[in-house]
Amino acid sequence: MPRIRLEHITKQFSKGSKAVDQLDLVIEDGDFVSLLGPSGCGKTTTLRMIAGLETPTEGEIYFDDQCVFSQDKGINISPDKRNVGFLFQNYALWPHMTVRRNIAFGLENMKWEKSRVESRVKEICDTMRIAEYIDRYPAELSGGQQQRVAIARTLAPNPRVLLMDEPLSNLDAKLRNDMRAELKRLHMNTGATFIYVTHDQSEAMTLSSKVCLMKLGVLQQYSPPLELYGSPQNIFCADFMGNPSMNFVPCKGTPRDGAIELEAESFSLLFHPNSPAEIRSGQELVLGIRPEAVKIVPSGGIESKVISSLPTGLDTILSLNARGTILSAIDFGIVDYKMDSIIRFTFEGNRFVLFDKESTNQITLGSLSLRA
Repeated sequence: MPRIRLEHITKQFSKGSKAVDQLDLVIEDGDFVSLLGPSGCGKTTTLRMIAGLETPTEGEIYFDDQCVFSQDKGINISPDKRNVGFLFQNYALWPHMTVRRNIAFGLENMKWEKSRVESRVKEICDTMRIAEYIDRYPAELSGGQQQRVAIARTLAPNPRVLLMDEPLSNLDAKLRNDMRAELKRLHMNTGATFIYVTHDQSEAMTLSSKVCLMKLGVLQQYSPPLELYGSPQNIFCADFMGNPSMNFVPCKGTPRDGAIELEAESFSLLFHPNSPAEIRSGQELVLGIRPEAVKIVPSGGIESKVISSLPTGLDTILSLNARGTILSAIDFGIVDYKMDSIIRFTFEGNRFVLFDKESTNQITLGSLSLRA
């Protein structure tokens, strides 16, 4: 499987409008990379440029040491010669063909021998666990079964890279979860390189070995999903990852004996950085607090009023009014709270994030304690 390298890739559709802007990205052999971001961020355009379905305006794309696109060198290898499989959102199955014929059709067009086609169809159907549906038509299959057929057809020619454009968006919630597990198992079994477009951050978190988070065509962060969640490089990354999303508390900072005194509108905190951090006295900051780090306590801490309580069984998602500051919190376990009831909380953990308000970039991570 190849190592894919994008160098200074730009795609401009009209004057002044860039779908992708100077993207540098390295996808290692065997990675499962999710291209993540809101609508219009350039993730599908990036996928199509890797496939050869879209032509970049600038830059170069390499599969291992082979240049498959270069604007300066005049190289643009066609999609059929890049040996990639593309899985579309709408499955694109032939309705008048059985599962067997849907999978075999592309192989026959590639001039495979009949015995080899039959062997490969059987093998891939066993891999995708659809052998019992091999003589059915797409209309006789559920959405999840159709999705498996679409994946089987895409994988049948043994592509070097599997490209997927929001392939689970048409499925209901339960089927999506089932298919996520299938895709992760498939990636492990095949060892292929997967590149996956999604706007669903939970999908990117659960599936990927790395996440490429984009905004308005610009790469914001490229890292393993837990690193992206735990150490976001800027406020956009912190806000996009997580459900409920991160709490952001504006404050002013003052260095004090290796710690940072934070003065927010509703309370005062002492921030203990995990690594040395330089800030100016009175610098405008934003404190990022994950909801699971807001710990409900029976006494002490900060008093707050319950605005809403949403129990799921596994946990309860709370919205709290703490002296005028609204915070989201998660209390794990089977528990519920009355609206407008008074509860107390404190902060737990060492993954609180301090951002510079002006640049929105991360300054450092650390722990919190309450100041009197």
